[in-house]
Amino acid sequence: MAWLDIFKSVIYGIVEGVTEWLPISSTGHLLLLERLLPFRAGGDAISNASFFSFYLVVVQLGAVLAVVVTFWRQLGPFPLQRSLAQTLAPQGQLTPFRVGRTAFVMDHGILRLWIMILIACVPAAIVGVLFDEKIEAVFYNPWTVAIMLILVGAAFLLAESFIAKKKKKPQVKTLEDIDWKIALLIGVFQLVAAILPGTSRSGATILGGLLLGMTRPVAATFTFFLAVPVMMGASLLKLLKLNAAFNAVQWLSVLVGMGVAYLVSILIIRFLLNYIRRHNFRIFALYRIVLGLVVILAALTGFFKAGA
Repeated sequence: MAWLDIFKSVIYGIVEGVTEWLPISSTGHLLLLERLLPFRAGGDAISNASFFSFYLVVVQLGAVLAVVVTFWRQLGPFPLQRSLAQTLAPQGQLTPFRVGRTAFVMDHGILRLWIMILIACVPAAIVGVLFDEKIEAVFYNPWTVAIMLILVGAAFLLAESFIAKKKKKPQVKTLEDIDWKIALLIGVFQLVAAILPGTSRSGATILGGLLLGMTRPVAATFTFFLAVPVMMGASLLKLLKLNAAFNAVQWLSVLVGMGVAYLVSILIIRFLLNYIRRHNFRIFALYRIVLGLVVILAALTGFFKAGA
């Protein structure tokens, strides 16, 4: 029934919107959800071959749109019309130019930020383009997900303990403090997440940011920004490689999932930024470890076997 497929797509969108931004691994949760709540679209199992893989990547576009909307003034638009730009940036950061009779300005701060974002995306982009399908075939399994859930959770606990003992104030307090070296190192952490599911892209980059001396809000915000080119690029790659025809119910499921992921992401992004101003990441680390143990138990009991 189509309405039931759409309802299940809503559930997937909620899970995606929550787990994409919290450092708890969207892959780990969707792996469990796929077995707990498989759904059929137009009579074809959504977990079959190309559609489920396509769905999981493209539904992330809804989450990306939430970042663009939430951080519109920090990420763009640029170039801006002069009248608007002058209210958003100091005069010293603006370079005027014209397109026909319309006056625009280039915001140097936004331009520099995008350069840092793109530098951080280089490692994962190269590996993703060259080895996307091979990585998915080799590493997308419950054991990899469970191990990485636990390892990254433990790494968060160690990082928070190290920060607390050293009592050293973070050196990177604003996005403007991020240079190309820090951006590239964050990109290496993101690369680990791109290769090993269960790592969590947001988890890996936030952890990397903490270890590199970022404040928690800066690490989280830069992680949100990195998602824009990463997820858009991944979705574009899936679209270019798409060689299957989907039915109307399947496409509607994708659109509904994207819409729900967008709405939930708006709330979760705001929640996380408010939460980490007063708390650390230990609660998420402990949750990851528990979830990893659950995935291991499920794998041992045959929960993930075909037909289970």
